[in-house]
Amino acid sequence: MTNEIIRDWMSTDVITITADTKLPEAFEMMINEEIRRLPIVETTPTGRQLLVGIVSWGDLREARPTEALTGEADLKHSRWATLTVGDIMTPDPITVKPDDLLAQAALAMLANRASGLPVVDDDDHLVGIITESDIFSKIVVDQWA
Repeated sequence: MTNEIIRDWMSTDVITITADTKLPEAFEMMINEEIRRLPIVETTPTGRQLLVGIVSWGDLREARPTEALTGEADLKHSRWATLTVGDIMTPDPITVKPDDLLAQAALAMLANRASGLPVVDDDDHLVGIITESDIFSKIVVDQWA
């Protein structure tokens, strides 16, 4: 893993949202897409995605009212329904570059207790995401190849 670069193991088909996305919509998206984090982007005039933040499953879980866990609340009329991911996102998240070493991403995840990191180019445009699952895949490939 020491010579592997992130570009070779990152996911490039990243599902993103904008800061004005309502929390229930982000929550449903994570459930439906079976993902645990959503990069938050602004689209530039050239159509590129500029990374502005990230929201995780844990962030949404912490913001969600207790009643939402049991389905007892009318979530359409609760404060939960009015909040956006911009209200709870981590702005300017820790990122890595496509040509950084995979080991650097693993170390950054460990140091920051993150299970995934957005991958950006030199202009902070989102080009992918690297997750602990991607790193585990590399380890398994090395073990069983």
